Amino acid sequence: MKDNAVMNHPIAKGSRRHLIWGAGAAAAVAGVGVALWRFEPQKVDDAVKHPLWSQQFESPVGEALTMAKFQGQPLLLNFWATWCPPCIEELPMIDAFWRENKVNGHQVVALAIDQPSAVRKFLAKHALGFPVGLAGLEGTHLAKSLGNAVGGLPFTVFFKADGSIWRQKMGQLTADDLTQWRSAFI
Repeated sequence: MKDNAVMNHPIAKGSRRHLIWGAGAAAAVAGVGVALWRFEPQKVDDAVKHPLWSQQFESPVGEALTMAKFQGQPLLLNFWATWCPPCIEELPMIDAFWRENKVNGHQVVALAIDQPSAVRKFLAKHALGFPVGLAGLEGTHLAKSLGNAVGGLPFTVFFKADGSIWRQKMGQLTADDLTQWRSAFI
């Protein structure tokens, strides 16, 4: 078999390599785009009448946590678990935000999608000032009904005082997220 002069030419080899790298990069960008689209929270129709507002959860100390009592005020509803590192990282920031802004009517509730014993053990070491509810695996269905299409954690829903959704966030909150929410309702 004869050598193919064009294929053995250094420029052709470099061009082919660039073409392969370019195609790989394009595929990676497309993959990231699809992933981001999939993780984008879904719109919730008529959140004001959502079943969330009629639900009740047990708190880690055995008291009833009734969601209806949070209607009429801005509410940050955070879904988390003790086995979720970004969830654990954001809780102190959420707690500090709540302590600073509760006088302005900003409410925070965290629903743990976890085993009650794990949540109690975690909260014994890392106390939080805002209410925590034990949602268990049913909390995953609730989060999905509030726009968490993939069931990932952490997931946060920001409600306006009228019960409508201002914003949903898949993934770890930032200080900027909290500042924007506070500014929207002062």
